[in-house]
Amino acid sequence: MSPFIGEIVGTMLLILLGNGVVANALLKDTKGNNSGWVVITLAWGFAVYVGVLVAAPISGAHLNPAVTVGLAVAGKFSWDSVVIYIIGQAIGAAIGSVLIVASYYHHYIATSEKDLKLATFATGPAIRSPIFNFITEMIGTFVLVYAVLYIAGPTFTASGVDNAVIGLGSLGALPVAIIVIVIGMSLGGPTGYAINPARDLIPRVMHGLLPIGEKRDSDWSYAWVPVFGPILGGIIAAGLFLWLG
Repeated sequence: MSPFIGEIVGTMLLILLGNGVVANALLKDTKGNNSGWVVITLAWGFAVYVGVLVAAPISGAHLNPAVTVGLAVAGKFSWDSVVIYIIGQAIGAAIGSVLIVASYYHHYIATSEKDLKLATFATGPAIRSPIFNFITEMIGTFVLVYAVLYIAGPTFTASGVDNAVIGLGSLGALPVAIIVIVIGMSLGGPTGYAINPARDLIPRVMHGLLPIGEKRDSDWSYAWVPVFGPILGGIIAAGLFLWLG
């Protein structure tokens, strides 16, 4: 199986399980309605675990453009494969979003709060302050990528991917999940911690496309924050990694 397919499958599972728990917690008349922030944060961490566990032997399990770019800047991944990895992540995020709507369709229809529907696809700030929201996303992703760069997981080789020593093998799945849980519980309050452009941008697009009953706009004025904040955070993490040698 190609690394491209690995990124599709891994990211699809990440979005399905991660945004799936948000749907379970927020949509009307679900079994998990009002289950709260701790449940959401823990489930997002274990969604990362599942995605990384499945994709690691195939692609190294980036599942996140900020991770892909950060690893490339740090010299841990070939720049030639960056675009194809990000395309795979985008496709996986779109498929995951479709599967969530298929699973919760009647709950979307039953939910009248349009903001809650959007929240099952994309993040939004608790207090809207774009510059500070951007900084929050940058810091959270910096922590993620910087920690990933130091994870001592098994390496892998993949056909067509040069310099594929990525450090996110199967043994790295649990540490990455723990990192995401900690980021969510400590830094997730202001923005909902996207820390992943594919996790936010593509589901935001799907929110506009998929049939979920009455809905609001997809809040495109905010969409740049969870895209460029994480990318910059990943680049800064890679720069610090290289500087400390």
